[in-house]
Amino acid sequence: MKAVYISEPGGPEVLEVREVQAPAAGPGEVLIDVVAAGLNRADVQQRKGFYPPPPGASEIPGLEVSGRIAGFGPGVTKAFSVGDKVVALLAGGGYAQQVAVPAGQVLRIPDGVDLVTAASLPEVAATVYSNLIMTAQLQPGETVLIHGATGGIGTMAIQLAKAVGARVATTAGNAEKVGTAKAFLGADIAINYAEEDFPASLRVQNGGKGADVILDVVGAKYLEQNIDALADYGRLVVIGLQGGARAELDLGQLLRKRAAIIATALRPRPVEEKTVIMNAVRDAVWPMLTDGRIRPLVAKTFPLAQVAAAHAYFDSGDHVGKVLLVM
Repeated sequence: MKAVYISEPGGPEVLEVREVQAPAAGPGEVLIDVVAAGLNRADVQQRKGFYPPPPGASEIPGLEVSGRIAGFGPGVTKAFSVGDKVVALLAGGGYAQQVAVPAGQVLRIPDGVDLVTAASLPEVAATVYSNLIMTAQLQPGETVLIHGATGGIGTMAIQLAKAVGARVATTAGNAEKVGTAKAFLGADIAINYAEEDFPASLRVQNGGKGADVILDVVGAKYLEQNIDALADYGRLVVIGLQGGARAELDLGQLLRKRAAIIATALRPRPVEEKTVIMNAVRDAVWPMLTDGRIRPLVAKTFPLAQVAAAHAYFDSGDHVGKVLLVM
């Protein structure tokens, strides 16, 4: 089969399509003929040499796919059949024509979503639902601040938070993306972080109150401002380190607000935890996709042979929604 390997840490040019041996489904695993794979920030970090796969995971990048079931390993108890159209959450291996994945991380595609578009869903849906709802316990009527409005995580998080009845604030880097966040995605407040101090702007537009929950993909660069932007009893959930991993923390400010900082990562979690998350996504998020409360957003698709171009486009930050590789 064809698969993508990283020849050395670097830019998009280090991504190589190679002929490799196809995987075999092990105990409890499902073999999938991949139709499409989603690009994620973790793939870029892996390409740059900053985010190696967890122990035992494939060195092939790619954390989410859609496709058709091709076979089963021993001991699979989930009710699937060969040919079923599915999506899968992976620890690696998605940029390939086939992948073997634990059955608990596989779901049938939601009704009304086509098979290619479905590749945009598993990683972002699992990340957003597990962090906003299962971890931060976002409640109807609370205010959530979501950084990175127009990326894959941001577009899903804004829609999901609105669907559960939260007031949504978000940040973006230019006026066009701010407009998209409000007019197209439904954010109540959209802040241009390049021109505004987002904690102050949030309070001005939110009746003097900060955010009950913040979903942050930036990390160290935003730590001080995020704590400033929290309301009393607020929860800051850090899920990415695009702005670095180390920063000074004012514990006094955190104490005065009785606030919490929670840091989570989905990729290294054990299969049992991912299974729980995927089952929750099936039960809570899939109905929202079926009835239109959430729309999967795909910015652009690329054939597998153009994986370097796909990463270059992803790196540009011009996309609204997900970038996909089509096998």
